[in-house]
Amino acid sequence: MASTPKIRPEHYHLVRGVKALKSNHPDVRKIKRQSDDPSIHGNKVWRSSFALIDYLHHNPIPKRSRVIDVGCGWGLTGIWLAKQFDADVLAIDADPAVEPYLRLQAQSNGVEIRFQAARFENLKKKDFEGVELLVGADICFWDEMTKPLYKMLKRAHDAGVVRSIVADPGRQPFWDMAEKAQQKLDADLISHTVKRPRKSEKHLLILAN
Repeated sequence: MASTPKIRPEHYHLVRGVKALKSNHPDVRKIKRQSDDPSIHGNKVWRSSFALIDYLHHNPIPKRSRVIDVGCGWGLTGIWLAKQFDADVLAIDADPAVEPYLRLQAQSNGVEIRFQAARFENLKKKDFEGVELLVGADICFWDEMTKPLYKMLKRAHDAGVVRSIVADPGRQPFWDMAEKAQQKLDADLISHTVKRPRKSEKHLLILAN
């Protein structure tokens, strides 16, 4: 288990017991000075993660489940699952530049998770075998993401993933992808409101096996 360094309250949001680091955290600023900037919006913890975590708090997974956090960014959802449920988490993102931020955030919360740089379309059916939960937050923000994300969800479903959840504030590419998943994969679409760290409503596409 990784040690948990002390963090000043002004440098993070507390979300269901996990610390979501802010951009003003000294070590975050240090990474920004020393590393390449993330190129696919992986420059902070996006707020759909908060709604996804809150939903999973009310709809928990079994202890030590295998989880994939796809389009993970700084990895908050996977980190929370590792901390709360001792989940075996593989965090995946197309941009390898997010890894130092993910490592810092995991260390700050006293957990370890694995990281892999990969795009949606490069994940094969075999990669999802034995996975209980697939999650993703704010991962469908360009039109060109709609088709590969839907196909990835279908491969995960065909591989037997028990539950897949994608959270989004309601961008048009997400609606397009969600509509197809509802029609073809019998997915559900719900709204979920969180009050902390700031009140906001997000939308969750849920695909169950």
